[in-house]
Amino acid sequence: MKHFFCIAILAALLTPELQAAHASTDEAAYGDRILFGAIGEASNLIPYLTSDAPSHEVAGLLFVAPLRYDKNLQPECWAAESFSVEDGGKRLRFTLRKGILWEDGQELTADDVAFTYRIAVDPATGNPYAEDFMRVREFIVLDRYSFEVRYDQFFTRAISSWMSAILPRHILEGQDIRNTPFARKPTGAGPYRLKSWEAGSRITLAASPTYFLGKPHIAEVVYRIIPDSAALFMEARANRLDVVDLSPLQYLRQTDTPVWKERFTKYRYLASMYVFMGFNLDHPFFKDARVRRAISLAVNRDDLVKGVLLGQGETAFGPFKPGTWASHPTLRPVAQDQSAARALLAEAGFQDTDNNGVLDRNGTPLAFTILTNQGNEQRILTASVIQNQLRAIGVDARIRTVEWAAFIREFVDKGRFDVVLLGWTIPPDPDIYSIWHSSHTRAGGLNFIRYSNAQVDELLEKARSTPDQSVRAGLYARIQEILAEEQPYCFLYVPYALPAVQRRFKGIEPALAGIMYNFDEWWVPKESQRHTLAE
Repeated sequence: MKHFFCIAILAALLTPELQAAHASTDEAAYGDRILFGAIGEASNLIPYLTSDAPSHEVAGLLFVAPLRYDKNLQPECWAAESFSVEDGGKRLRFTLRKGILWEDGQELTADDVAFTYRIAVDPATGNPYAEDFMRVREFIVLDRYSFEVRYDQFFTRAISSWMSAILPRHILEGQDIRNTPFARKPTGAGPYRLKSWEAGSRITLAASPTYFLGKPHIAEVVYRIIPDSAALFMEARANRLDVVDLSPLQYLRQTDTPVWKERFTKYRYLASMYVFMGFNLDHPFFKDARVRRAISLAVNRDDLVKGVLLGQGETAFGPFKPGTWASHPTLRPVAQDQSAARALLAEAGFQDTDNNGVLDRNGTPLAFTILTNQGNEQRILTASVIQNQLRAIGVDARIRTVEWAAFIREFVDKGRFDVVLLGWTIPPDPDIYSIWHSSHTRAGGLNFIRYSNAQVDELLEKARSTPDQSVRAGLYARIQEILAEEQPYCFLYVPYALPAVQRRFKGIEPALAGIMYNFDEWWVPKESQRHTLAE
């Protein structure tokens, strides 16, 4: 049995390093506002109803979970006071902290966790991550603050599953979870509370005075919705944003000025995400793996990293972060080979019968649309470069951009696309079941390209049921080999994260988890605060 106690229960339990950090936090000032810029607007603040990053980013400040990742991407207690792993990982036992309060003053208890679990597995919810919770054989409330979770077999994502938000039973019980006003007016127990939501404009959060780890020092968090990366940059330069994700050009050149150096601190680290071009496998062209491989062979990934990212990234060959244990040890990104691409298309029956420069088959031109989200200049430029590279082999690719919320809701979730240019976050535990398993090809599922391979299904199931990391690595290696052969995604690149933060914000400690893991500990010295906010 392994038993874990929360590292922040009492000062006496803190390491000297953590005690020093705790002491510096005691001296930190309260107040001020922080302004984030967001290209996409949150669609729903109930985390079990959506998979888009803007929604989860906001919800992550409103709700708490039993566990979370620390700065080194290791599990640590959050709402839980302690947890234990027993029976070879087939049984988890949690004890919640006493005195955690919802915004309305009700205490958060194990009954709330049990209610959330039922929401998560209910088919009516349509939870994109339901599979993680459906592995649970039995959920048992032991007392007001303790609960136990039992599995039939070891499950690799068992611990990370309980890093999901806890919802309030006393508010949501009996409601239709997909049609509740709670989605836009939630009641949480996290470090912040929703203050206002001006659709299409901004979401404002206020520091919670009842947050169990102490009221955050930054009094107000504002997400400004600005659906254009160039406009985001201009707003940051004009001191109307405090945090902005820079493009490579902005990072390397446009911020290499005295004004930017004086006002902002820039950070750079390999992002835990990859950008890909996904084929709709229900499309008559893309049912043929030869067509997918040909398109992949036509793309020059090195040119994308050099031209689009200005060197601020790495080429990709699969769904894992380069250099991590799950990444294939010998596979390499697909090298551009236009002759091989043309040969594959000819083998698939395509030729230029009317000499117009576009291949066709049975009178149908090899033409399709690459769909991506509006305002993301990096993805739009990527699509443009690929469009030119495909034209060289006789493929007519058009580009269409759609506003983020509609892009996800009306096109991606419903499979209404030919080819989609998107990115996936790579979680600390690299389980890719929800994206690649055939059971997730349903509407709203994360396998929205409709990929189905019985061997991959079997490998995914084995990979999440073995505790031996070396065995898992071998299973994932085989999956990557199959994906490399079939090319359901054209894996493109892994970019560097390039955030810039106004220098007045203190407490930022870059780590393996990035810079946002301890956001509720950021603060601004009184003499540097810009905004006076009413309590």
